[in-house]
Amino acid sequence: MTEPARPAPGAILWRDLTVPDADAVRAFYEGVAGWTSSPVEMGGYSDFNMIAPGSGEVVAGICHARGPNVGLPAQWLLYIAVEDLDASAARCVALGGEVIHGPRAIGNARFCVVRDPAGAVAGLYQTLA
Repeated sequence: MTEPARPAPGAILWRDLTVPDADAVRAFYEGVAGWTSSPVEMGGYSDFNMIAPGSGEVVAGICHARGPNVGLPAQWLLYIAVEDLDASAARCVALGGEVIHGPRAIGNARFCVVRDPAGAVAGLYQTLA
């Protein structure tokens, strides 16, 4: 069995939206984009994988701003692959940005959310192993 390839540094890996009421926002995007949803159990509540019509591809997540997502901004957030999360986070700060969430572990990875000097945010994501 071959190991899955590590994502290339700089690749966009994922996108999600964290909001106070994920149920209402999920329904909004189902109506606007034609997505369907699949619940993701979070221990007492569900976040959602959003699925593109026709292809069945999971294209995004819509999450409640609670549990591990407390403190994440209510905006679409993309996640960028990096080789060394700690080095990338330090470089962010050195270049005038800030780390606003994390770093923290998630499965077989670590991530943090950074704000650039213009105020935009992005997730930095390092796959471990």
